[in-house]
Amino acid sequence: QVQLVESGGGLVQAGGSLRLSCLADGRTYSINTMAWFRQAPGKEREFVAAISRTTDNKRYADSAQGRFSISRDNAKNALYLQIHTLKSEDTGVYYCAARESGIFSGRDDYAYWGQGTQVTVSS
Repeated sequence: QVQLVESGGGLVQAGGSLRLSCLADGRTYSINTMAWFRQAPGKEREFVAAISRTTDNKRYADSAQGRFSISRDNAKNALYLQIHTLKSEDTGVYYCAARESGIFSGRDDYAYWGQGTQVTVSS
């Protein structure tokens, strides 16, 4: 099993920046892809970005291009999501997810999930 714990969310003013973190524990050797999803109020959970833990492969949702940056630190079993120029539509719960391998954007493609961290952007 793999446990994922997100942190870094909070209340931020529009235009500001935020860095979310996710720490993985347990059988981390079994996961080679980590990702961020988000769920806005009243909407379905959507893919934001994913990164390989063993290559330079990254993938972003169209909506995340430009303002979002995903990165990792394997030595710390950590995943990060940097968000710049926050907008009100970025409000939601951000989830960290992991899978064995391959860059995928579907929710059902990921076996491991964190509990999420709330991001609220005030205008």
